[in-house]
Amino acid sequence: MFFLVLRRTLVRGWRSGLISGLGVATGDAIYAALAAFGVAAVTAFLISERRWIGLAGGTAIALIGVGMLRSPHPGPPPQAGEGKGRDQPEEGEGKDYVSTLALTLGNPPTILSFAAVFAGLRLRADAGWQPAIALVLGVMLGSALWWVMWSGVVSVLRQRMTRSVTRGISVVAGVALIGFGLVAAVSAISS
Repeated sequence: MFFLVLRRTLVRGWRSGLISGLGVATGDAIYAALAAFGVAAVTAFLISERRWIGLAGGTAIALIGVGMLRSPHPGPPPQAGEGKGRDQPEEGEGKDYVSTLALTLGNPPTILSFAAVFAGLRLRADAGWQPAIALVLGVMLGSALWWVMWSGVVSVLRQRMTRSVTRGISVVAGVALIGFGLVAAVSAISS
């Protein structure tokens, strides 16, 4: 998700990176909630179907990487006053959010990680709702804060990058996504 949000921020700007990061944070919060509140049926389904979900998620990540390599590489970012104004929504922000949310949810082992952490902290809904709710909110807010900071830093750096640097980062991000997607898909099949 890091490489996807990185490229979106470089190519489309801070808002696209932020919206994409919030999709990741929402996915993290959903898995944290499933683990915290012991939603056994959903958790069991996700775990039992992890091969197919992992295969689909890995394939999607690899295809996004291929798309990055095939798309025209971005030029320098628009200067102040060029293009859309700050108050106008960018095209594709809804797609940015939904796609990163779906890709985050396409990684069922994440729920196992949250379940292990919550078990280690002895947090479960039947032990009281307040600690579980607090931890889920903490996961959401912590993840969201990370993506706000990350997309902000990249957005500032983007103003100082040349076209060749931006292109190099896009190529590395595309290749990395293809690699991660293939590893995820192969791991899903072999598990």
